[in-house]
Amino acid sequence: MFTEGVDVVRLNLSHGPLEDHLERLRTVRAAAEDSGREIGVLADLPGPKIRAGRFPEGGVALSAGSLVRLESGAGGSDAGTIRVDYPELLGDLMAGDRVVLGDGAISLTVVEESEGSLLARIDTGGRAQGAPGVHLSSERLRLATPTEEDLELAEAMASAGVEFIAVSFVRTASDLEPVRQVVAGRASLVAKIETSAALADLVPIVESADAIMVARGDLGIDCPLEDVPHLQKAIIRECVERGVPVITATQMLESMVTAPSPTRAEVSDVANAVFDGTDALMLSGETAIGHDPVAVVRQMASIAERSEREAGYRAWADRLGRTQRTRWDSTTDRITAALSHAASLAARDTEATAILCCTRSGRTARAMARFRPTAALIGLSPDPATVRAMSLSWGVDPIPVDTYSSTDEMVWYAVETAVRRGRVAQGETVLVLAGAPDRSSDAAADVLRIVRVD
Repeated sequence: MFTEGVDVVRLNLSHGPLEDHLERLRTVRAAAEDSGREIGVLADLPGPKIRAGRFPEGGVALSAGSLVRLESGAGGSDAGTIRVDYPELLGDLMAGDRVVLGDGAISLTVVEESEGSLLARIDTGGRAQGAPGVHLSSERLRLATPTEEDLELAEAMASAGVEFIAVSFVRTASDLEPVRQVVAGRASLVAKIETSAALADLVPIVESADAIMVARGDLGIDCPLEDVPHLQKAIIRECVERGVPVITATQMLESMVTAPSPTRAEVSDVANAVFDGTDALMLSGETAIGHDPVAVVRQMASIAERSEREAGYRAWADRLGRTQRTRWDSTTDRITAALSHAASLAARDTEATAILCCTRSGRTARAMARFRPTAALIGLSPDPATVRAMSLSWGVDPIPVDTYSSTDEMVWYAVETAVRRGRVAQGETVLVLAGAPDRSSDAAADVLRIVRVD
């Protein structure tokens, strides 16, 4: 899968014990070293989970139009009664509220409140199996994000060295702070946008997070389905303008869990996410339980590469140059934003084949990626965690380098490293962005060199 194009591996902590995920992390690190690729790892926290009591073996058919009772508490569920492990169920729901089971295939509407239970009508039927998740409107849900389990898992995965930790069911920017305190700079935080409440606080969440995930599965349950494509575009646009990497996720090539090829609609979905400007495309069940994960990765990479040839990034870059002054608060960020804009114009004017971003934190590479340059975008850092983390940003080819004592030395070795690795050839023009190497990782990139390789 790494050879075919995977850049980041997601570990879904909702399934299985912690030790299994730590073992998978070790496997990923070993495979990445064998492949010669810089692979990032994203640990996805479970978040608050509400589940129905287990249905009988083989499942139960829930027919549209029939009525069923919802009760709070433990115990099994059947065709007449669904028990939900959420103590506040009766207090949080009222007549007219929607309840969804599993991935959204079965939906119910509360029609009547009675002592000890709720009467609900099944709007969309299906077979309920196992102990499916129960989705309530985020405006009603009183469970806190993150949970105590989330914080324990965040500490363990940060200590193990993952590059990213995804926080589930974020509703406000403040939901990220408990995780940030636990992680203490050891990993970047990905805010999953999957609730209507998060949409209402989108700008502060994007400003606070290190990356964003458009989690379309739960978003399509909490919001009208017909709104999801438009929400996807709006979220991606906000992220790109602020230089925050954004992942588009859920059901991208879902049919390939069992089928050898995707549907035409799925191909269009992946392509449109590229046209929207997403940094990353995420596979879920397709690679977790799919019958041919390598074929799925190959197919997605092929669609993405073809779509990139049609993406209208030049107009996007021109618009970013006009609007970016309103998007950056600190002087450091404004300097980096101005220099990356200048580099995008210079690369176009000089027909540069590559833009080399020398960075300790990855900020310079992320700022440059906003402009989606046609030149190859190479991120160089002496920090191994930063190198792997840059793998999430659009177009960035991450390469580890040593630490150098002067800007001149840094520029020279950056170009030499790119040539030695076959990214740049003799006679080509490249741009190098850098900051003074003796300053902190938070310093602005304030050096732009245009170099003719000889």
